[in-house]
Amino acid sequence: MTEKAKRPAATVGWIGTGRMGFAMAKRLVAAGVDVTVYNRTRAKAQPLVERGARLADSVAALADRDIVFTMLGGPKDVVENIAGPEGLLSRPGRAPKVIVDCTTISMEAAREARAAAAKAGAAFLDAPVSGNPYVVEAGLMSFICSGARAAFDAAKPYLDLMGKSATYAGEGELARIVKICHNTFLGAMIQSLVETTILANKAGVPRHAYLEFINNSALGSMFTRYKSPALVNLDFKPTFTPPLLQKDMDLGLAAARELHVSMPVSAATREIVQNLVARGYVDCDFAALIELEAEASGMKIAPEGVEVDKGLPHPKD
Repeated sequence: MTEKAKRPAATVGWIGTGRMGFAMAKRLVAAGVDVTVYNRTRAKAQPLVERGARLADSVAALADRDIVFTMLGGPKDVVENIAGPEGLLSRPGRAPKVIVDCTTISMEAAREARAAAAKAGAAFLDAPVSGNPYVVEAGLMSFICSGARAAFDAAKPYLDLMGKSATYAGEGELARIVKICHNTFLGAMIQSLVETTILANKAGVPRHAYLEFINNSALGSMFTRYKSPALVNLDFKPTFTPPLLQKDMDLGLAAARELHVSMPVSAATREIVQNLVARGYVDCDFAALIELEAEASGMKIAPEGVEVDKGLPHPKD
């Protein structure tokens, strides 16, 4: 085990074992960290127990852990699980030392959670992430963090076990606006990628050939590489769904209105994403935008049946 990956000694609680939360907690358990997990649907957390985690009967039962991570669906879930009547801080005199929230939520929701934590005597660290479950499994996820520097220092050994980088942005909720900007950019990126892919495809270029060229050019990135298989073979197993993308773009555009920032490309993309959701693309990957673009371009596309490398190392279970 490398110096970076040496097992830290604090006890960890984990709230939320959806696609992302499960993959993240799994890395901590695999590293030998003392992890106790809670999920509203217990069956989703059971595979972590089989790997060595313990299962909590309630969110409040995690209050005796040193550090508690949350990875949930949205702002209401975060506030309820932390500050609600049956939440993490619901038992007087019991609170973890540090609460680390990795969910993508608004700055307002983060302030509410931070205030509740401070009242209970716990530090609160904003730590939203960049990546999907495949990126997590490959150890390539990134964190952007804000809050007290001491809280970041306490959490960093665990962040290092889950991803490749953890950047400290400063006090308060600064990490939230970084993540909101990130996901707003994500929407514009995927729409630009599907538009140019369909343009090349309609001209007669196989999608896999166009994307292979892009991935090996100066424009290629981890994002274009791991989305290429979905765009080539139309496999839309969800990593990040259209409704979640729409929610995050709404947060970005709301921040733009508040700060008087012009974002015409993002605004147009947000409407395209809403169109995708309205057509019933809700429990799939947002790469399904390529089907909407093809339809708008008078094309009917089909899987190409070509094996495409995601550009990610294959993780060991």
